[in-house]
Amino acid sequence: MVGLKPPEVPPTAAVKFFSAGTAACVADLCTFPLDTAKVRLQIQGEVRIPRTSSTVEYRGVLGTLSTMVRTEGPRSLYSGLAAGLQRQMSFASIRIGLYDSVKQLYTPKGAESTGLAARLLAGCTTGAVAVTCAQPTDVVKVRFQANVATPDGARRYSGTVDAYRTIAREEGVRGLWRGTLPNIARNAIVNCGELVTYDLIKDALLRAQLMTGEDGVGPGTQPGAVPVPTALTPRLCPADNVPCHFVAAFGAGFCATVVASPVDVVKTRYMNAGPGQYRNVLSCLLALLMQDGVTGLYKGFVPSFLRLGSWNIVMFTSYEQLQRAVTLAWPAQS
Repeated sequence: MVGLKPPEVPPTAAVKFFSAGTAACVADLCTFPLDTAKVRLQIQGEVRIPRTSSTVEYRGVLGTLSTMVRTEGPRSLYSGLAAGLQRQMSFASIRIGLYDSVKQLYTPKGAESTGLAARLLAGCTTGAVAVTCAQPTDVVKVRFQANVATPDGARRYSGTVDAYRTIAREEGVRGLWRGTLPNIARNAIVNCGELVTYDLIKDALLRAQLMTGEDGVGPGTQPGAVPVPTALTPRLCPADNVPCHFVAAFGAGFCATVVASPVDVVKTRYMNAGPGQYRNVLSCLLALLMQDGVTGLYKGFVPSFLRLGSWNIVMFTSYEQLQRAVTLAWPAQS
């Protein structure tokens, strides 16, 4: 369970960009039903305009998934997958693939290591840029996931392309960027929770040589040798392996869920809302607090953690291995 060994030459920004988008798509394919369950739980109990007489009640993660399969069919678990993959190829490629490069821009010249401030700034920067570019794909994804099929099988949109066209026609081009500000806030937090936490945990594991075997000594490593600290850029270090990536990714997923869940709930409700339902993001937040209280900000926390935790594990381990595979396959490009 050690995977490919780190290459001697670090991967280029282009390799990271490609690897991040591909790894995020792999992670989405594995965890998309959990994301859909999270969206359904987050919008449950929302006051609708126009009001509907019949609603489906969801209870817990497994209950939500089983209810969806029973009432809408298994395909409903992957409703919006096309938009989700489009989102990851543009979104994750920027926020994850360019994180190391942007982090170096914030690191003072001559500094021996990157400080916490530079990591946080890099996470906020790539997260904000990624949202600005990929927001329409996120809006469409949420609309598909939140859309409950009627008894006659009718749905809000016939397909992904139809969703883009319909939203632009009925709500204007601004409708495709609905919820951009809360999404920027959410993803700045998520990016810091995911990337910075992953960065720091992995760095600590490598410094402590905790993943190299007995006595912290790995193959080819002399006892007492000082490990080379790394983050998202692989280096030739025996501790830089799959178990290390797994532990760091799990911690990153948990931290990201805790700090981002309130913003995520508001973002989901606002992006799914029809015209006139909320005046702005603040009115959406106030309506949520008045209706459900503070606990409403953590609606869908369990599926959020299951989804984000598993997503991080699959994404980061895939990302690390893809970087190495591409670098080994095309060494001239590195």
